[in-house]
Amino acid sequence: MYGDVGLNEVKRIDINHYFIEKGTGEPLILLHGNGENCGYFQGQIDAFSKLYHVYALDTRGHGKTPRGDKPFTIRQFADDLLGFMDEHQIEKAHLLGFSDGGNIAMIFAIQFPDRVNRLILNGANLNPKGVKRSTQIPIEIGYKIAKKFAGKSDSARLNAETLGLMVNDPNVEPEELAKIKTKTLVIAGTKDMIKEEHTRLIASSIPDSVLVFLNGDHFIASKHPEEFNQAILQFLRS
Repeated sequence: MYGDVGLNEVKRIDINHYFIEKGTGEPLILLHGNGENCGYFQGQIDAFSKLYHVYALDTRGHGKTPRGDKPFTIRQFADDLLGFMDEHQIEKAHLLGFSDGGNIAMIFAIQFPDRVNRLILNGANLNPKGVKRSTQIPIEIGYKIAKKFAGKSDSARLNAETLGLMVNDPNVEPEELAKIKTKTLVIAGTKDMIKEEHTRLIASSIPDSVLVFLNGDHFIASKHPEEFNQAILQFLRS
């Protein structure tokens, strides 16, 4: 689908990370959202790879990356990202995370600030209260139902765990964002499922941040790739 894109698998302790790699230059790592895979960024990979060495990962238990045996949490995914970077000798990278991928990138930047060049948080949230109730209530109901069937099969357990990420994670306090030392872009849609005041709270809590709203919903990168890519590249090249 991406022409000369390299498709790779990397040994990472109990899992093999599946990822798409393309381009040369400074590393730019793309982290997809809950229940998705690296294909979410099909509108970004070609554009960004003209200027950067792009890595688009499938998170643990998503896409073609197996579940493994470690905890299924945002913080574990951040540890997985550290292992991926170490494996590929990526000392420092730009991080672009969407939704739960933004939460992974946010926690990674808090825990490993020296490993992040620039940070882009698209539709991230500090806790489930940051999500509009019209979106969150069905997720919570689905999670309760999924938990009842989690013991039936591995796929049922993974479904419950995936929904659980949106109910139980990431639980970051605004004060923790002060630990982020890199220049940050906080970007969301004008009709995002994340509350606008919550997105503004994230931006105001990060010392060196820029806040941008684009017309659209939560999925501005896939639905409006040209506008999204322009905002990202302007930030990275500024």
